[in-house]
This record gives sequence, structure tokens and C-alpha cells, in this order.
Amino acid sequence: MMKTLLAKPQWQRLFPILNWGAAYNRQDLGGDVTAAVIVTIMLIPQSLAYALLAGLPAEVGLYASILPLVAYAIFGTSRVLAVGPVAVVSLMSASALAKLGLETVSDYVAASSVLALMSGILLVAMGALKLGVIANLLSHPVIAGFITASGVLIAVSQAKHILGIKASGHTLIEILGSLGQGMGQVNLITLLLGLAVLAFLFWLRRGLSDLLQTKLNMSKQMAGTLVRIGPVFAVIGTIALSWAADLPSFGVSVVGRVPTGLPPLGLPQLNSSFLTALIGPAVLITIIGYVESVSVAQTLAAKRRQKIDPNQELTALGAANIASALSGGYAVTGGFARSVVNFDAGARTPAAGALTAIGLTFAAIYLTPYLYFLPTATLAATIIVAVLSLVDLSILKTAWAYSRADFAAVFITVVLTLLLGVEIGVGAGVATSIALFLWKTSRPHVAEVGQVPGSEHFRNIDRHQVLTNPALVTLRIDESLYFANARRMEELILERVHQGKGELRHVVLMCSAVNEIDLSALESLEAINHQLSDLGIRLHLSEVKGPVMDRLKRSHLLQDLTGEVFLSQNCAFQKLTSLSDP
Repeated sequence: MMKTLLAKPQWQRLFPILNWGAAYNRQDLGGDVTAAVIVTIMLIPQSLAYALLAGLPAEVGLYASILPLVAYAIFGTSRVLAVGPVAVVSLMSASALAKLGLETVSDYVAASSVLALMSGILLVAMGALKLGVIANLLSHPVIAGFITASGVLIAVSQAKHILGIKASGHTLIEILGSLGQGMGQVNLITLLLGLAVLAFLFWLRRGLSDLLQTKLNMSKQMAGTLVRIGPVFAVIGTIALSWAADLPSFGVSVVGRVPTGLPPLGLPQLNSSFLTALIGPAVLITIIGYVESVSVAQTLAAKRRQKIDPNQELTALGAANIASALSGGYAVTGGFARSVVNFDAGARTPAAGALTAIGLTFAAIYLTPYLYFLPTATLAATIIVAVLSLVDLSILKTAWAYSRADFAAVFITVVLTLLLGVEIGVGAGVATSIALFLWKTSRPHVAEVGQVPGSEHFRNIDRHQVLTNPALVTLRIDESLYFANARRMEELILERVHQGKGELRHVVLMCSAVNEIDLSALESLEAINHQLSDLGIRLHLSEVKGPVMDRLKRSHLLQDLTGEVFLSQNCAFQKLTSLSDP
């Protein structure tokens, strides 16, 4: 009865805004307004930069940062997650769209909106079916390898803007080859400007925080927030320099005219060829975007002892992507940097995101004319500095030292992402992880155990001094039993039985680590029971878990079992030892 009273109605779970909105107060508003102002300042250059990375016009980045924030504020369960364009998803969008061979900018923008729409629909469908667990197919080594490789690809791809040359490609070899061909056309002014901005941004990250804390006695949290919005100063400074020195006349590439006004609303043009070609990338963007977003949301929620609903997050991110698609944007997800800034700046509810959307709308209407002279080298430098923090090559050393299998997954993901592209890289990483899992579980660890003297504990006879009985063999199976390892288990048991001498009368399978026995494994157990019976040996089970026992009761194994099922291994050892003693 109490559980029924405490359960939230379905509509209230679907719209979390009704939960936090009912208790919204002036203190919440103060924190949200402060956070919104700071995040808005940060998002303006960041949105422009990620649109550039995706190969889209600069204004598309702004469009993708307005309505998605409002949609997430309605459906999201994280109090501080900031949704919008992110580096990895922007790279994946660029890679997917490049394969379509589109000739006009309008077609490219339309295709990017279709990709966001497809991702949004997939996310909403997964949320309705509560399929958040699908994201677990991406193991940490695969995610770490993919993000590291993507960071390298993104940084190298932006070098063309720092050098002031034209280059293309979506794999490391293609990009480096294209850069090499264009080295003769390097624009010296663009190069100097790009290097100066890079140096400034690196100093912001490494030197400004210490300076603010030591000289101005600023808190670490506030200093970190100022460092993260530091690129705004680079944007303002280089715009002023570009305008005053008329840098475009010297061949320096600038953003140019950015349309003023609200995002265009409407369903993107649905081309059947788009849908067919983009379904694969949409699935990958959906899963990777969800994993990245939920990881950030859970990390920040834990710091305030809050919780998020992973399945509801699917719906919220789906709504955000659909909103982006309907407003001329492209695929979005929760971003780490902006979410941390939102958190540190004091955001208390998702209303901070909605207020940020208002600030970005103001920027889209009134500030875009001032972006004309913004050098693309500045945006490229912003991207490079941001993504280099994602590159973690130490994961290769860590994985090699801990697990060769995990190292294989990381290495394959990194190498194939760099050499063949993001889709193939992450797909190969997932396939490698699944293949290694099947290989490891198909060769389960089976230990022969004995009793630790003076206790009821049983340990591996090869690792401990334990008590055994020549008439009794106990094998502990350290894996659930299913089709991939059933035959292997059968071989191991019979091999150990044939090693025994004539006094062997009992075999006990200790099932404390067995969480499931599928039909193939059940048939193998039945075969083992019959073969041991022919040898005059009884088969026993011990420490079988309740759910496993419930399923076994629906089979003939327990009826045909030549031995018994013991509650504990100690009970089995004591009884069978006493039966075996003269």
C-alpha cells in the first residue's frame, strides 16, 4: 500500500519539470540565472566552433544550442546537464555527411538535421522500451580508445584553419596527406594568429587558474569557471584585431556573414537516400551520445547526492535532438565542459538550461553581425585546446598492464578510428569487446577446491593448503553456463574424472558463481550425469542459487540426478566424506 502511495504517476515521471518546478523558489532562480549567464558566454564561441568542426555554417551551432536546451529542461532528470553540440558527435556528423556527396550548403544542413531527427527518434524509442542498458555494449576501453582517437583526429583536422590552407579527409592518413599537399600555400598571418590564440588558450588552462588563486585569492571553483569561459576573450580580441587591421584583405579566413534572427522552424527535408545512408551513423551517434551524456550527468548528480533516471534520459536526449532537427540544428548531447561550468556556476535546476537558451536567442538576434570578422583560426584553436584534453594515450599502457584483452579492444579502436574512420573504429571496438567476452566466457575458470582446515570455507587446491578426499572431487565453476561454454565444461569435468583413481565415487559441482544455466548447458549437465553414472560415480550440486534452482525444477535433471543438491559446499563435503570413510 505504501509503495503504491509513493509511486509517481506515469505523466509525472515523463515530465520531470513538474517535480522540480512545483518546488521552484527565488533561491533556485538566483543560482540558475547566474549559471545561465556564464554558460551563455561560454557557449557562443563553443557552438560556432563545433559547427565549424561538423562542416556546417556557424549559425547552425547556435541553433543547435537553443531549443534542445528547452526540450531537455522539460524532460531531463539531471539538474545541471547542459545539452548542445559536442566535439565527438560533431566529428561523427561530419564523417557521416561527407559520404553523401552533397554539393550545396543547404543540402548539407538539411542532411545534418535529418541525422539529428533520426537520432532523436531512436533515443525516444529506446526510452519508451527502457533500453538504456544497450549502452553497456560500449565497454570503457572502447569508449576511452574511441574518444582518444577522435580527439587526435579532430585536432589534426583543425590544423588547416591554423595554417590557412585548404585540406580535407576524415581519416588520419587522408588529413595528413591533404595538409602536406597544401603546405606551399600557408598564410603566414593566419599561422601567427592561430599560434598566438593557441598559446593564449593553453596559458588560460594551465597558468591563469593558479594566478587567480594565488594573486587574487579567488576560490578554485570560481577560477576554474573563468578559465573555461576564457575563449570568449580570445574571440573578442581577435574580432577586434581582424576588424582594425582588415585581416580578410590579407587572406585571413573569417566566419563572414552570420544570419540574424531566430532559428528556422520546420521539419527537415526527408530524402529517402538520406535515410538509408544515415541509419548506421545515427545508431552510433545515438549510443555514443547517450553514453557520454549519462556519464556526465551521473558524475555531477553524485556530487550533490542526486539521482538521474537513465531511461528517462533517453527520452530527454531524444526530445533535445528532435528539437534541434526542427530548428535547423544538428545532433546534440550532454557536454562535459559546459555541464561542469553550469554545475560550478551554481545551477540548481534544469531551468538554467532554459535561461541559457534565452541568452543564446538574444545572441542569435543581436550579436551575430559582430561575428563577421571572427577568424576561423580562433575557432579552430578553441577546438584543438578543448579536444586535446580528451586524448589519453595512457589508457594503452594501463590496459596492457592490467588485461591483454582490454588492451586489444583499446588498440583496435584507436588504430581503426584513426586509419579507417569513426564508424568503423567504434564498430570494430564493440565487435572486439563482444568477441573477447564470448572467448573468455567460453573458457570458464573451473577450480578444484578443498576445505580450509578448521573452517567451512573451500579454496583452490593449487593456491591453498586444504583438505581433500580421494573419493570426492569438488569443482567450482566460476561462470554462468551457456551454449558457448557448455561443451568446454563437459570436457573439463570428464578430464578430471579420468585423472582420478579407482576410489573416486562423487563429483560435486559447486555453483556459487553460476547465475544462469541455459538449455545447452542443461543438456551438457544431463550428459555428464549419465556418463558419470556409467562409471559408477554420482553427480552432486551445491550452493545453487534460487533463480537457477527454479529453472532446474522445470527440467528432468533433478529427477535423473544420481546424487543430491546440497545447500552448502560444507554440507556436501561432510556428508560425502563420511559416506566414503571405511
